[in-house]
Amino acid sequence: MAPEIVEPKPAPKSSFPKSLAGPKEAFIGGPQAYNKTAEENGTESQPAASYPNYLPVWDAETKYPPLEPFTHYEHGKNADPTFPDLFGDGISINDITPLTGAEVRGLQLSTLTDKAKDQLALFVAQKKVVVLHDQDFANLPIPEALDIGAYFGRLHIHPTSGAPQGHPEVHLVHRGADDNTAQQLLENRTNTVTWHSDVTYEHQPPGTSILYILDTPAAGGDTLFSNQAEAYNRLSPEFQKRLHGLTALHSGHEQAQNSKLRGSIVRREPVTSIHPVVRTHPATGEKALFVNPQFTRHIVGFKQEESEYLLRFLYDHIALGQDFQVRVKWAPKTVVVWDNRVTAHSATLDWANGQRRHLARITPQAERPLETPFQGLRKNVSANGVAGVGL
Repeated sequence: MAPEIVEPKPAPKSSFPKSLAGPKEAFIGGPQAYNKTAEENGTESQPAASYPNYLPVWDAETKYPPLEPFTHYEHGKNADPTFPDLFGDGISINDITPLTGAEVRGLQLSTLTDKAKDQLALFVAQKKVVVLHDQDFANLPIPEALDIGAYFGRLHIHPTSGAPQGHPEVHLVHRGADDNTAQQLLENRTNTVTWHSDVTYEHQPPGTSILYILDTPAAGGDTLFSNQAEAYNRLSPEFQKRLHGLTALHSGHEQAQNSKLRGSIVRREPVTSIHPVVRTHPATGEKALFVNPQFTRHIVGFKQEESEYLLRFLYDHIALGQDFQVRVKWAPKTVVVWDNRVTAHSATLDWANGQRRHLARITPQAERPLETPFQGLRKNVSANGVAGVGL
Protein backbone atom coordinates (compact mmCIF):
# COMPACT_ATOMS: atom_id res chain seq x y z
CA MET A 1 0.00 0.00 0.00
CA ALA A 2 1.45 3.34 -1.01
CA PRO A 3 1.97 6.01 1.67
CA GLU A 4 -0.49 8.82 1.95
CA ILE A 5 1.53 11.88 1.08
CA VAL A 6 0.62 15.46 1.85
CA GLU A 7 2.80 17.49 -0.47
CA PRO A 8 3.86 21.08 0.26
CA LYS A 9 2.37 23.69 -2.02
CA PRO A 10 4.37 24.26 -5.19
CA ALA A 11 6.94 27.00 -4.79
CA PRO A 12 6.41 30.10 -6.88
CA LYS A 13 9.25 31.35 -9.01
CA SER A 14 12.06 32.96 -7.07
CA SER A 15 11.86 36.69 -6.61
CA PHE A 16 14.96 38.37 -5.23
CA PRO A 17 15.02 41.63 -3.30
CA LYS A 18 15.60 44.69 -5.47
CA SER A 19 18.18 45.97 -3.02
CA LEU A 20 20.59 43.21 -4.01
CA ALA A 21 23.06 44.32 -6.64
CA GLY A 22 23.43 42.37 -9.85
CA PRO A 23 21.12 39.97 -11.69
CA LYS A 24 18.94 37.49 -9.85
CA GLU A 25 21.22 34.54 -10.49
CA ALA A 26 24.09 36.38 -8.79
CA PHE A 27 22.39 36.12 -5.40
CA ILE A 28 24.43 33.13 -4.28
CA GLY A 29 24.91 33.64 -0.59
CA GLY A 30 23.46 32.84 2.77
CA PRO A 31 25.22 31.26 5.73
CA GLN A 32 28.52 30.99 3.84
CA ALA A 33 28.49 33.59 1.07
CA TYR A 34 30.74 32.59 -1.79
CA ASN A 35 31.89 33.66 -5.19
CA LYS A 36 29.75 31.98 -7.83
CA THR A 37 32.23 32.74 -10.59
CA ALA A 38 35.04 31.13 -8.58
CA GLU A 39 32.91 28.07 -7.97
CA GLU A 40 32.04 27.68 -11.64
CA ASN A 41 35.49 28.48 -13.04
CA GLY A 42 37.86 27.62 -10.21
CA THR A 43 40.58 29.74 -8.60
CA GLU A 44 44.36 29.87 -8.74
CA SER A 45 44.53 27.19 -6.07
CA GLN A 46 41.31 25.20 -6.54
CA PRO A 47 39.54 23.64 -9.54
CA ALA A 48 35.97 24.41 -10.54
CA ALA A 49 33.09 22.70 -8.77
CA SER A 50 32.53 19.22 -10.13
CA TYR A 51 28.76 19.63 -9.99
CA PRO A 52 27.79 23.22 -10.79
CA ASN A 53 24.13 22.13 -11.01
CA TYR A 54 24.36 21.52 -7.25
CA LEU A 55 25.68 24.96 -6.33
CA PRO A 56 23.42 26.48 -3.66
CA VAL A 57 21.10 29.42 -3.97
CA TRP A 58 19.10 31.04 -1.20
CA ASP A 59 15.65 32.14 -2.35
CA ALA A 60 14.94 35.15 -0.18
CA GLU A 61 11.23 35.52 -0.85
CA THR A 62 9.64 32.13 -1.46
CA LYS A 63 7.95 31.04 1.76
CA TYR A 64 6.44 27.71 2.70
CA PRO A 65 3.42 27.02 4.92
CA PRO A 66 3.70 24.89 8.06
CA LEU A 67 4.23 21.20 7.39
CA GLU A 68 1.05 19.17 7.50
CA PRO A 69 0.92 15.82 9.30
CA PHE A 70 1.00 12.79 7.02
CA THR A 71 0.80 9.01 7.34
CA HIS A 72 4.25 7.51 6.93
CA TYR A 73 4.62 4.03 5.47
CA GLU A 74 7.71 2.33 6.88
CA HIS A 75 9.18 0.33 4.00
CA GLY A 76 11.59 -1.60 6.18
CA LYS A 77 8.91 -2.99 8.48
CA ASN A 78 7.73 -5.88 6.32
CA ALA A 79 10.84 -6.30 4.18
CA ASP A 80 12.36 -9.75 3.71
CA PRO A 81 15.16 -9.98 6.33
CA THR A 82 17.20 -12.31 4.10
CA PHE A 83 17.58 -9.47 1.56
CA PRO A 84 17.15 -11.62 -1.58
CA ASP A 85 16.41 -8.65 -3.86
CA LEU A 86 19.12 -6.42 -2.41
CA PHE A 87 22.22 -8.60 -2.26
CA GLY A 88 23.38 -11.07 -4.87
CA ASP A 89 26.41 -12.20 -6.80
CA GLY A 90 29.18 -9.65 -7.10
CA ILE A 91 28.13 -7.64 -4.03
CA SER A 92 30.46 -7.44 -1.05
CA ILE A 93 29.38 -6.40 2.45
CA ASN A 94 31.87 -5.54 5.16
CA ASP A 95 31.06 -4.34 8.65
CA ILE A 96 32.79 -1.08 9.50
CA THR A 97 32.71 -1.97 13.20
CA PRO A 98 31.14 -4.99 14.94
CA LEU A 99 28.20 -2.86 16.16
CA THR A 100 27.72 -0.02 13.70
CA GLY A 101 27.95 0.55 9.98
CA ALA A 102 28.54 -1.49 6.82
CA GLU A 103 30.34 -0.84 3.54
CA VAL A 104 28.73 -2.22 0.40
CA ARG A 105 30.34 -2.57 -3.01
CA GLY A 106 28.79 -3.79 -6.24
CA LEU A 107 25.32 -2.42 -5.46
CA GLN A 108 23.97 0.51 -7.48
CA LEU A 109 21.41 2.58 -5.56
CA SER A 110 19.95 4.06 -8.74
CA THR A 111 18.91 0.65 -10.14
CA LEU A 112 17.18 -0.90 -7.11
CA THR A 113 13.69 -2.33 -7.45
CA ASP A 114 11.02 -1.38 -4.93
CA LYS A 115 11.51 -4.67 -3.07
CA ALA A 116 15.24 -3.99 -2.93
CA LYS A 117 14.58 -0.49 -1.56
CA ASP A 118 12.34 -1.99 1.14
CA GLN A 119 15.15 -4.36 2.10
CA LEU A 120 17.66 -1.51 2.03
CA ALA A 121 15.50 0.40 4.51
CA LEU A 122 15.56 -2.60 6.86
CA PHE A 123 19.29 -3.18 6.36
CA VAL A 124 20.02 0.48 7.11
CA ALA A 125 17.83 0.33 10.24
CA GLN A 126 19.84 -2.67 11.42
CA LYS A 127 23.30 -1.35 10.53
CA LYS A 128 22.42 2.31 11.22
CA VAL A 129 24.89 3.58 8.57
CA VAL A 130 25.50 2.03 5.14
CA VAL A 131 28.31 3.34 2.93
CA LEU A 132 27.86 2.66 -0.79
CA HIS A 133 30.87 3.03 -3.07
CA ASP A 134 31.22 3.68 -6.81
CA GLN A 135 27.74 5.15 -7.16
CA ASP A 136 26.33 7.07 -10.13
CA PHE A 137 23.85 8.86 -7.86
CA ALA A 138 25.38 12.36 -8.10
CA ASN A 139 25.34 12.12 -11.88
CA LEU A 140 21.63 11.45 -12.09
CA PRO A 141 19.32 14.31 -13.04
CA ILE A 142 18.34 15.84 -9.72
CA PRO A 143 14.62 14.96 -10.13
CA GLU A 144 15.58 11.27 -10.51
CA ALA A 145 17.67 11.38 -7.34
CA LEU A 146 14.75 13.00 -5.53
CA ASP A 147 12.37 10.30 -6.77
CA ILE A 148 14.58 7.64 -5.20
CA GLY A 149 14.66 9.51 -1.89
CA ALA A 150 10.91 10.11 -1.97
CA TYR A 151 10.30 6.36 -1.97
CA PHE A 152 11.29 6.35 1.72
CA GLY A 153 9.01 9.20 2.83
CA ARG A 154 7.81 12.73 2.20
CA LEU A 155 10.76 14.88 1.24
CA HIS A 156 11.68 17.55 3.76
CA ILE A 157 12.43 21.11 2.62
CA HIS A 158 14.94 22.65 5.00
CA PRO A 159 13.81 26.05 6.32
CA THR A 160 17.20 27.80 6.09
CA SER A 161 19.72 25.93 3.94
CA GLY A 162 20.80 26.61 0.40
CA ALA A 163 19.54 24.34 -2.38
CA PRO A 164 20.17 23.78 -6.08
CA GLN A 165 18.19 26.15 -8.25
CA GLY A 166 14.65 24.80 -8.58
CA HIS A 167 15.13 21.89 -6.17
CA PRO A 168 14.46 23.07 -2.61
CA GLU A 169 14.13 19.45 -1.40
CA VAL A 170 17.91 19.05 -1.66
CA HIS A 171 19.80 20.22 1.43
CA LEU A 172 23.34 21.30 0.55
CA VAL A 173 26.44 21.21 2.74
CA HIS A 174 28.89 23.49 0.97
CA ARG A 175 32.20 25.22 1.66
CA GLY A 176 33.51 26.82 -1.50
CA ALA A 177 37.02 27.03 -2.90
CA ASP A 178 39.41 29.14 -0.82
CA ASP A 179 36.80 29.35 1.97
CA ASN A 180 38.42 28.93 5.39
CA THR A 181 35.49 30.14 7.48
CA ALA A 182 35.16 26.69 9.06
CA GLN A 183 38.29 27.48 11.03
CA GLN A 184 36.62 30.50 12.61
CA LEU A 185 34.75 28.10 14.89
CA LEU A 186 38.03 27.28 16.59
CA GLU A 187 38.46 30.87 17.72
CA ASN A 188 35.86 30.21 20.42
CA ARG A 189 35.80 26.41 20.60
CA THR A 190 38.34 23.65 21.12
CA ASN A 191 36.80 21.41 18.44
CA THR A 192 34.26 21.54 15.62
CA VAL A 193 32.24 18.42 16.50
CA THR A 194 28.52 19.10 16.86
CA TRP A 195 26.50 15.93 17.44
CA HIS A 196 22.92 16.06 16.19
CA SER A 197 20.15 14.19 14.44
CA ASP A 198 18.70 16.16 11.56
CA VAL A 199 15.84 18.62 12.14
CA THR A 200 14.45 16.82 15.19
CA TYR A 201 12.38 19.91 15.91
CA GLU A 202 9.95 18.76 13.21
CA HIS A 203 6.86 16.89 14.39
CA GLN A 204 7.86 14.06 12.05
CA PRO A 205 11.66 14.04 11.84
CA PRO A 206 13.54 12.20 9.08
CA GLY A 207 14.04 8.44 8.83
CA THR A 208 15.98 6.72 6.02
CA SER A 209 18.21 9.52 4.67
CA ILE A 210 20.69 9.86 1.81
CA LEU A 211 23.93 11.89 1.80
CA TYR A 212 26.25 11.96 -1.21
CA ILE A 213 29.55 13.57 -2.01
CA LEU A 214 30.08 16.08 -4.81
CA ASP A 215 33.53 17.48 -3.96
CA THR A 216 35.71 16.59 -1.00
CA PRO A 217 39.01 17.86 0.40
CA ALA A 218 42.07 15.71 -0.20
CA ALA A 219 42.02 14.90 3.51
CA GLY A 220 39.63 15.70 6.32
CA GLY A 221 35.96 16.57 6.28
CA ASP A 222 34.90 13.12 7.49
CA THR A 223 31.45 12.52 8.96
CA LEU A 224 31.04 10.85 12.36
CA PHE A 225 28.01 8.71 13.24
CA SER A 226 26.97 7.50 16.69
CA ASN A 227 24.66 4.51 17.22
CA GLN A 228 21.88 5.82 19.48
CA ALA A 229 20.34 2.35 19.90
CA GLU A 230 23.58 0.94 21.25
CA ALA A 231 23.97 4.05 23.42
CA TYR A 232 20.63 3.14 24.97
CA ASN A 233 21.64 -0.52 25.36
CA ARG A 234 24.77 0.45 27.31
CA LEU A 235 22.72 2.05 30.07
CA SER A 236 21.77 0.05 33.16
CA PRO A 237 18.22 -1.35 33.26
CA GLU A 238 17.35 0.98 36.14
CA PHE A 239 18.61 4.00 34.22
CA GLN A 240 16.77 2.91 31.09
CA LYS A 241 13.61 2.55 33.15
CA ARG A 242 13.98 6.11 34.47
CA LEU A 243 14.30 7.51 30.95
CA HIS A 244 11.12 5.86 29.73
CA GLY A 245 8.16 8.17 29.95
CA LEU A 246 10.34 11.28 29.78
CA THR A 247 9.86 13.73 26.94
CA ALA A 248 12.03 16.58 25.69
CA LEU A 249 11.37 19.77 23.79
CA HIS A 250 13.18 20.15 20.44
CA SER A 251 13.35 23.64 18.94
CA GLY A 252 14.05 25.08 15.49
CA HIS A 253 13.85 28.69 16.67
CA GLU A 254 17.56 29.05 17.39
CA GLN A 255 18.50 27.75 13.95
CA ALA A 256 16.15 30.26 12.34
CA GLN A 257 17.48 33.11 14.46
CA ASN A 258 21.09 32.25 13.64
CA SER A 259 20.22 32.19 9.96
CA LYS A 260 18.74 35.68 10.19
CA LEU A 261 21.79 36.96 12.08
CA ARG A 262 24.00 35.73 9.23
CA GLY A 263 21.88 37.64 6.74
CA SER A 264 20.33 34.47 5.38
CA ILE A 265 16.76 33.25 5.02
CA VAL A 266 13.97 31.51 6.88
CA ARG A 267 11.51 30.11 4.37
CA ARG A 268 9.22 28.37 6.87
CA GLU A 269 8.39 29.58 10.35
CA PRO A 270 10.27 27.65 13.05
CA VAL A 271 8.50 25.11 15.22
CA THR A 272 9.03 23.16 18.41
CA SER A 273 8.08 19.55 19.11
CA ILE A 274 7.96 17.36 22.19
CA HIS A 275 9.42 13.90 21.58
CA PRO A 276 10.13 10.92 23.83
CA VAL A 277 13.67 10.73 25.20
CA VAL A 278 13.68 7.07 24.15
CA ARG A 279 12.00 6.18 20.85
CA THR A 280 11.24 2.81 19.24
CA HIS A 281 12.10 1.99 15.64
CA PRO A 282 9.03 0.71 13.77
CA ALA A 283 10.93 -1.85 11.67
CA THR A 284 13.34 -3.38 14.19
CA GLY A 285 11.61 -2.69 17.51
CA GLU A 286 14.90 -1.34 18.85
CA LYS A 287 14.86 1.45 21.40
CA ALA A 288 17.21 4.38 20.95
CA LEU A 289 18.08 7.61 22.69
CA PHE A 290 16.49 10.55 20.91
CA VAL A 291 18.14 13.69 22.24
CA ASN A 292 20.87 15.83 20.70
CA PRO A 293 22.66 19.01 21.81
CA GLN A 294 21.84 20.98 18.65
CA PHE A 295 18.04 20.88 18.89
CA THR A 296 17.01 19.43 22.27
CA ARG A 297 16.35 22.20 24.78
CA HIS A 298 15.08 20.65 28.00
CA ILE A 299 13.38 17.67 29.62
CA VAL A 300 9.69 18.38 30.06
CA GLY A 301 8.67 18.63 33.72
CA PHE A 302 12.24 18.92 35.05
CA LYS A 303 13.69 22.02 36.61
CA GLN A 304 16.47 23.72 34.70
CA GLU A 305 19.36 22.27 36.70
CA GLU A 306 17.81 18.78 36.67
CA SER A 307 17.29 18.87 32.90
CA GLU A 308 20.77 20.18 32.20
CA TYR A 309 22.34 17.53 34.45
CA LEU A 310 20.56 14.64 32.72
CA LEU A 311 21.02 15.96 29.18
CA ARG A 312 24.70 16.62 29.77
CA PHE A 313 25.20 13.02 30.86
CA LEU A 314 23.37 11.73 27.77
CA TYR A 315 25.28 14.03 25.41
CA ASP A 316 28.63 12.99 26.90
CA HIS A 317 27.60 9.34 26.76
CA ILE A 318 26.77 9.64 23.04
CA ALA A 319 29.93 11.62 22.24
CA LEU A 320 32.36 9.48 24.23
CA GLY A 321 31.06 6.12 23.01
CA GLN A 322 33.71 5.62 20.35
CA ASP A 323 33.07 1.87 20.49
CA PHE A 324 29.59 2.43 19.02
CA GLN A 325 30.58 5.10 16.49
CA VAL A 326 31.84 5.05 12.90
CA ARG A 327 33.84 7.57 10.92
CA VAL A 328 33.00 7.85 7.23
CA LYS A 329 35.88 9.00 5.02
CA TRP A 330 34.49 10.51 1.86
CA ALA A 331 35.76 9.50 -1.57
CA PRO A 332 34.38 10.33 -5.02
CA LYS A 333 31.11 8.52 -5.85
CA THR A 334 30.37 7.70 -2.21
CA VAL A 335 26.77 7.66 -0.97
CA VAL A 336 25.78 7.15 2.67
CA VAL A 337 22.31 5.92 3.56
CA TRP A 338 21.60 6.14 7.27
CA ASP A 339 18.68 6.05 9.66
CA ASN A 340 18.22 9.42 11.34
CA ARG A 341 15.91 7.91 13.98
CA VAL A 342 18.59 5.80 15.64
CA THR A 343 21.80 7.74 14.99
CA ALA A 344 23.44 11.08 15.66
CA HIS A 345 26.16 12.52 13.44
CA SER A 346 28.64 15.36 13.09
CA ALA A 347 30.87 16.72 10.37
CA THR A 348 34.54 17.22 11.19
CA LEU A 349 35.58 20.68 10.01
CA ASP A 350 39.28 19.93 10.15
CA TRP A 351 40.63 21.03 6.78
CA ALA A 352 42.38 24.39 6.73
CA ASN A 353 43.61 24.66 3.16
CA GLY A 354 40.53 26.15 1.55
CA GLN A 355 39.61 23.07 -0.46
CA ARG A 356 35.97 22.69 -1.44
CA ARG A 357 33.68 20.40 0.59
CA HIS A 358 30.34 19.94 -1.14
CA LEU A 359 27.68 17.35 -0.29
CA ALA A 360 23.95 16.94 -0.92
CA ARG A 361 21.34 15.42 1.38
CA ILE A 362 17.91 14.04 0.54
CA THR A 363 15.82 13.87 3.70
CA PRO A 364 12.61 11.80 3.74
CA GLN A 365 10.46 12.39 6.81
CA ALA A 366 9.17 9.45 8.85
CA GLU A 367 6.65 8.74 11.61
CA ARG A 368 6.22 10.88 14.68
CA PRO A 369 8.58 9.42 17.31
CA LEU A 370 6.88 6.87 19.51
CA GLU A 371 7.83 4.89 22.57
CA THR A 372 6.84 1.44 23.79
CA PRO A 373 6.77 0.43 27.46
CA PHE A 374 10.02 -0.38 29.21
CA GLN A 375 10.82 -4.10 29.02
CA GLY A 376 13.83 -4.50 31.25
CA LEU A 377 16.80 -6.28 29.75
CA ARG A 378 14.97 -7.15 26.56
CA LYS A 379 16.46 -5.00 23.80
CA ASN A 380 13.96 -5.68 21.04
CA VAL A 381 10.23 -6.01 20.68
CA SER A 382 8.36 -7.72 17.90
CA ALA A 383 8.31 -5.54 14.81
CA ASN A 384 4.69 -6.52 14.37
CA GLY A 385 3.88 -5.09 17.79
CA VAL A 386 5.14 -1.60 17.06
CA ALA A 387 2.89 0.87 15.32
CA GLY A 388 4.60 2.28 12.25
CA VAL A 389 2.17 5.06 11.49
CA GLY A 390 2.52 8.70 12.46
CA LEU A 391 -0.18 11.31 12.77
